[in-house]
Amino acid sequence: MTYEEIRNNSEINTYIQQADLALSALGYTEHSFAHVTTVAKKAGYILQTLGYEERLVELAQIAGYLHDIGNLVNRAEHSQSGAIMAFRILDHLNFPPDEIGAIVSAIGNHDEGTGVPVSPLAAALILADKSDVRRNRVRNQDESNFDIHDRVNYSVTDAELNINAAHTLIELKLSVDTRYGSVMDYFEIFLQRMILCRKAAEKLRLQFKLQINGQQLI
Repeated sequence: MTYEEIRNNSEINTYIQQADLALSALGYTEHSFAHVTTVAKKAGYILQTLGYEERLVELAQIAGYLHDIGNLVNRAEHSQSGAIMAFRILDHLNFPPDEIGAIVSAIGNHDEGTGVPVSPLAAALILADKSDVRRNRVRNQDESNFDIHDRVNYSVTDAELNINAAHTLIELKLSVDTRYGSVMDYFEIFLQRMILCRKAAEKLRLQFKLQINGQQLI
């Protein structure tokens, strides 16, 4: 089964929609189709650029699309509950056990609270997920009522994740409007994520760099 077939699966899309509605009720940023398709695209880009086999690239895209469905159950430990949900879905769709295992393991390890880049697929998913910081993920339209998560996400006007030509470095470049959030605000919210990104890059034999407004920070 292909990534496009997963994207067009109505059952899966219902779970993604309902998970995002649950997060919306809790005041979290957007975790719907814009987020999961972005993550799927970036995860695929990482493994494809590094020369991994085509099917593993597609599995990374599938993992990216499914990675946040556990938010339907609860935000807490959503990576583990999402892995269990993904297992049931993929088993029902007759995926082979080795592919189910690879996807489930990646989903279960994508969150910075408990996640570990246990495989190249998991590492690609981590980097793709944690690099999706952007203004239009903020639901709150009242700037005077922004919390720090709103300010940090809203402050990012552009984000690029690129692997260099020599395949030795993966760099996240952010453009930050400091009227809404400072560089220190970013690190207060996302330091654990950046540490996990560095570990994920190392799993892929890459060095991780973070650049904000032209300044190298990691």
